[in-house]
Order: sequence, then structure tokens, then C-alpha cells
Amino acid sequence: MRIGIGYDVHKLVENRKLIIGGVTIPHEKGLDGHSDADVLVHAIMDSLLGALAMGDIGKFFPDTDMKYKGVDSMLLLKEVASFIDEKGYKIGNIDSVIIAQQPKMAPFIDSMRVRIAQVLEIDVEQVGVKATTTEHLGFEGRKEGISSSSVAILFKK
Repeated sequence: MRIGIGYDVHKLVENRKLIIGGVTIPHEKGLDGHSDADVLVHAIMDSLLGALAMGDIGKFFPDTDMKYKGVDSMLLLKEVASFIDEKGYKIGNIDSVIIAQQPKMAPFIDSMRVRIAQVLEIDVEQVGVKATTTEHLGFEGRKEGISSSSVAILFKK
């Protein structure tokens, strides 16, 4: 068995869609980044890559490569899933948390779980997504950005 952790953070800015967990969330701001800036999916990818001891998403999908400009992070997640398969592992489960003061994530969590499970070709029960605020503390609490963390466990096939 292999365990990995991941963390990501993106700044909230005007004129960007807010995409988290592959779901577009209505909000006056979106996350800034080279790709679609899906903070949850980026943390999940890092936890999966970490479990494989392969580094992080910057190694495979660098923000200096224009082919990843504006890319859908779910496509990148699919590629990470292929790495897991190639290395002879399967996903046991993923547990993750989104840290954001606003917007409220609860109405979108089930859709996020379904989308992530579909892309990884695993059961939705293997994907945990939670959300919390920071009680107005820190950059998340000031609504300057959103962060996410994830842990994943992989088993040999």
C-alpha cells in the first residue's frame, strides 16, 4: 500500500470561472492559474502522484508549457490515472477538503465526487470531499483565495 498527500492553493480573481472538482460553481470570482485552476483536482493529483513517489503536477504539467494553458484539470487527472495503472496500482480511496470562506461548497460536493470518480474510473464511495471555512482567518477567510488538501491510498493490483 502507498499513501500520498497533496495541497494546492489559487488566488480568487475577477473574470474567471470558478471550477472546483470539475464543477463550475456560480460565483463573482474564479481561481487564477495557468490551467483552469481547479484547486481540488490539483490537490488530488498531487496526492496520487505522491503515493507513487513521482513528484507533483508541476513536474508533469508545468505552467511554462502553453499546451496546458486553460486546460481542463479533469484531462490531467485522467493522465495521472494512467500513471497509477502503468505502475501496477489501483486507488483504495481519496479523502480531500476544500478550504474556502465563500462560496458555500455543500450544494456541489456530490457532483464533484461523481465527476472525480468517473474520470478515475472508481466508485464514488472511494472519493471523499469535504469543505470548511477558516472562520474569516487567513487568506481563505479574507476571500483572497481557496486552498485544498488531499490524501490518497493506493494498493498493488
